[in-house]
Amino acid sequence: MKRILTLALSMICLSVMAQKTDTLFLKKLMESKPELFTAVLNHPGKNQIQILYSQVNRDAKNIPTFKTFSYNLDPHHYFYPASTVKLAAVIFALEKVNLLKSKGLTAKSTMITDSSFKGQTKVLTDTSAKNRLPSIEHYIKKILLTSDNDAFNRLFEFIGRAEINEKLKANGLNDSRILNRLAIGDAGESAKHSNPIKFYNGDKLVYDQPAQYDPKEYELKLTNLVMGKGYLDSADKLVNKPFNLAGKNAFAVNDQQKLMQKLIFPEAFPTNERFNLTTEDYKLNYTYMSKYPTESDYPKYDPEAFWTTYAKMLYYGREQVTPDSNIRIFNKYGDSYGYIIDNSYFIDFKNGIEYFLAAVIQSNEDGIFNDNKYDYDTVCFPFMKNLGKSIYEVELNRKKMHQPDLSKFKLDYSY
Repeated sequence: MKRILTLALSMICLSVMAQKTDTLFLKKLMESKPELFTAVLNHPGKNQIQILYSQVNRDAKNIPTFKTFSYNLDPHHYFYPASTVKLAAVIFALEKVNLLKSKGLTAKSTMITDSSFKGQTKVLTDTSAKNRLPSIEHYIKKILLTSDNDAFNRLFEFIGRAEINEKLKANGLNDSRILNRLAIGDAGESAKHSNPIKFYNGDKLVYDQPAQYDPKEYELKLTNLVMGKGYLDSADKLVNKPFNLAGKNAFAVNDQQKLMQKLIFPEAFPTNERFNLTTEDYKLNYTYMSKYPTESDYPKYDPEAFWTTYAKMLYYGREQVTPDSNIRIFNKYGDSYGYIIDNSYFIDFKNGIEYFLAAVIQSNEDGIFNDNKYDYDTVCFPFMKNLGKSIYEVELNRKKMHQPDLSKFKLDYSY
């Protein structure tokens, strides 16, 4: 009984530690570097910056706890999350596969997507796969390597909109919702309908999922849903009224980092709060979150379009540079409507550095949406790079009681 009570008290202490958030440190850090941050600090509302940084502290048994720092964090202030929602879909798709294993379904099973509602499309082949066939596993690779939109849409259809949002709530991600496919103008009634799908092992049908319909709306209490002064409609015609993002996906920064922490460190959470993932599932996620597009053969990418550091914004911005061989960044980024978002876990194996960093920034000087005229290169990417480098400097000089054993993150990128 005494041992059980001690364990319970320890869990309570861990929970309290995880919930304490310092709201001053990041502000002071940026103010100490005016040459890097003055421009955005002078307009925090205009650029809609939110930052969440969590230090990782290990005990003698290598078990992590987190100390969290925030800047301008507001889960009710809406920003468009773009592709960051895809990480949730990756995890939930693998969980669904595991629930259906008794039927013979695996992440490698051939996934044939049909259509049954207006606007839906079929998928019969995938020429980027070695066997030229679509599968959950290959869609995950494309999502984590280069944020493929169609790959996300296919996982969205497999999981189903209702199940996605049930899982968000079940995992305590209460400030988020995933309502739409991406990059196809999915909204309203079409977003509520999911395609029928069949899975095969060779020629054998192992799972037949009928079309799904989800009538729910998933309301959240959000501000900042109406932005700017105009937008281009589907016919590229300028509409001179603010852009309304009501009914879009929402993925708060705090929820993004919590999802990442549960994925990276399941051992830091009670057993009943962990994802239903296998050892191989975790390995798949870790490998392709941290793998560079230039290291991949299937799918294969043009290095001119997807260079090595293309997806690692919270350290490299969007610069085409040779990455530090001691560093790996496990992340999921997003960019759309002038927003740049990145949710990351950072490792420097040589110096024993690890931390979580998630951030969002927006820049749209002309106030017009959908015109592809955003200030990514002059405002957003430099901010992301400078923030990541600044946090890295903090970690490089931070004293730790116990050095982390990072061996589980030393992965084989040759396959």
